[in-house]
Amino acid sequence: MWKPPERIKHAVPPPQPPSAEEAAQSRLFSPVQLGTKLTLEQRTWVPAMVPWRATEDGVVTQDLLDWYGRFADGRPGAIVVEATGIRDIPSGPLLRIGDDRFIEGLRGLVETVRRRSDGHTRVLIQLIDFLRIRRRPKRARYLGEFLAITDSHRHRMALDDAREADVRKALLAADDAVLARVLTARELEGLHFGLRERVTDTDLPHIRDLPQVLPNLFARAAGRAREAGFDGVELHYAHAYTMASFLSALNTRDDGYGGQREQRVRLPIEVYQAVRRAVGAEYTVGCRYLCDEVIAGGNRVDDAAWFGVALADAGMDFLSLSTGGKFEDAARPKEGWAAYPYTGQSGYECMPTIHSDAAGPFGRQVPKQAQIRAAVRAAGHAIPVVVAGGIHTFAQAEAILRRGDGDIVASARQSLADPDWFLKARLGREADVNQCKYTNYCEGLDQKHKKVTCQLWDKGGRLVAPAWERR
Repeated sequence: MWKPPERIKHAVPPPQPPSAEEAAQSRLFSPVQLGTKLTLEQRTWVPAMVPWRATEDGVVTQDLLDWYGRFADGRPGAIVVEATGIRDIPSGPLLRIGDDRFIEGLRGLVETVRRRSDGHTRVLIQLIDFLRIRRRPKRARYLGEFLAITDSHRHRMALDDAREADVRKALLAADDAVLARVLTARELEGLHFGLRERVTDTDLPHIRDLPQVLPNLFARAAGRAREAGFDGVELHYAHAYTMASFLSALNTRDDGYGGQREQRVRLPIEVYQAVRRAVGAEYTVGCRYLCDEVIAGGNRVDDAAWFGVALADAGMDFLSLSTGGKFEDAARPKEGWAAYPYTGQSGYECMPTIHSDAAGPFGRQVPKQAQIRAAVRAAGHAIPVVVAGGIHTFAQAEAILRRGDGDIVASARQSLADPDWFLKARLGREADVNQCKYTNYCEGLDQKHKKVTCQLWDKGGRLVAPAWERR
């Protein structure tokens, strides 16, 4: 994991519990409209987190129902179900929605949230597409089997007439300096990180055809979400995945879907339009995207503000903002591991820890997110903007809303530490909140695709029981 040079250890600010009257009159616990039909009772939002509790076939399990049910006990305004794959392909214990057979299990998830929240919490599902990434191979196997030997390799090794076997033998005996001279940048990446597909790999037919394929895949997935009973869908346009890569300034496709901003936003809008046609005008459809990619040559906040206006112009019902989490600056993984897009600086900015620079980890991205909201408002749009990043107390959340920096407050790690924290604040019991330590214990488990837990949970890895059950 990337670490900031300053390495200042920040204390987690203690809560300043509101009185019952302050909570009742707050912006945080006031309703907000998403689209034409959906109203949240309050502006509290549990964003998508992948807990790795589905089956290997992407099916809902009882363990997953218990996970979402426990967050529903805290009665937030909305819960966004984890990134859920829109293709019917193997993807490990990640939820999937790429076929009708997944609808029954997802319907049970919706019913669990409704029952456990007594109908107070709305539930959306995040829809995601991702490209192939392979694990980092062993050096001997990559050079001895996987690497496609070309005449360029022969020439750079001064082995122009050599057999393939002899070229491979020479590569296996070469040191890193020689390999850096002989292999292309993508081949070195395959050796050190594992091969990773990019949206710019248009020599590959399945990559070239993404603009023709993805709108229908997202639309059909959204239709299944509606059939399963979800109150809306969140299109995943953030982090290291396909749609975010189309938005990125690093997208240099020359087929009308890369280059200038207008072309980079083209497919995200076409996906939205296909989804809207599939689910109708009154169903809630929004997206999550990045306020800053935090990578060299990537999108910064001015790009994100421009995209916010374009997405609002297209008709999105809400914009949910995140930061970074890219492959481009990820740390080199161990052999046999896949690159993890939260190990570089962009990943740190997405999930900063208590060890930070002078700005600290708490709400450090909110000024950028406020800039995006201001651009959207200046363009005449009133759609809600969801802000996130190190938000963990009522006072902090309320100040954000009062300043007009955002319309809804999302909290992932603090909600994981205590699923009741919103409810406790509303009831004047914020002093009882189990505060997140911001050590990213949970993120370390996610990196290994292990079941996500919190260091504050019991040793059995169970979510902390509701406060009223512990007394």
